[in-house]
This record gives sequence, structure tokens and C-alpha cells, in this order.
Amino acid sequence: MNVLAASQALVDVHEALAWVVIVGNGLAGLWALAAHRDERFRVEQLWWFTAFAEIAVFVQVALGVLILQDHKGEDYGFHVLYGFSAAFAVGIIYSYRAQLKEKKYLLYGFGGLFIMGLGLRLLTIGQGGI
Repeated sequence: MNVLAASQALVDVHEALAWVVIVGNGLAGLWALAAHRDERFRVEQLWWFTAFAEIAVFVQVALGVLILQDHKGEDYGFHVLYGFSAAFAVGIIYSYRAQLKEKKYLLYGFGGLFIMGLGLRLLTIGQGGI
């Protein structure tokens, strides 16, 4: 397999994983908001699903960095900005979980929706297939 084919395969995975990040974080956010309102939604699976959706953000950023190695000299400024902003958002949400223990479902609910919004914004500014 040549480098160009490997690069296109990474781009294809990056594009597909974008939807995993968007839908996953959106659903996790909605689930957490539902759990804030109704205790029946407060199950352990919520946190596993949220972790999966947030880890997908870091995998997506790592793939983006790998792809950018083959696209030197091209300007992906805002795409990179929003991608790293999503990763930072995950870190900020996680770091505030202790201080906002009483409101953790709101934190993860709105945080998941925020990350989903960043992902949707990334799709609208997608440059060169990335």
C-alpha cells in the first residue's frame, strides 16, 4: 500500500468518525440532561457511553494530526482550532466534575451538546475533505 492510499484511507476514517463524535456526544448530552430531570436515566451505562463519545474526540484529533502531516503548506487553521477546542472541552468538562458534583448531569449534558456543536461546525468548514 502506498503512502497516498494510506492517506486517503485515514481521511475516509476521519470523515466517518466525525459522525461518531457528533452523534455520540449529542446523544450522551441529551441522555445526561434527561438524567438530570429523571432519575430513571441515571444508570452506569450513561457514563460508559459518555466516555466512549469523549474518547472518540481524542481519536479524531489524533487522526487529524496524522492527516495533516501529509498536507504541509495547506491552511486548515479553523479546522484545527475547532478540533483542538473539542479536545480541550472534554478536558474542561472532566476537570470540573468534582466542583460541579451537584450539577454533573447538566455539566455533561450541555458539554456533550457543545462538543456536538463543535463537530457540526467542523463539518461546515471542512477543508479539502478533512
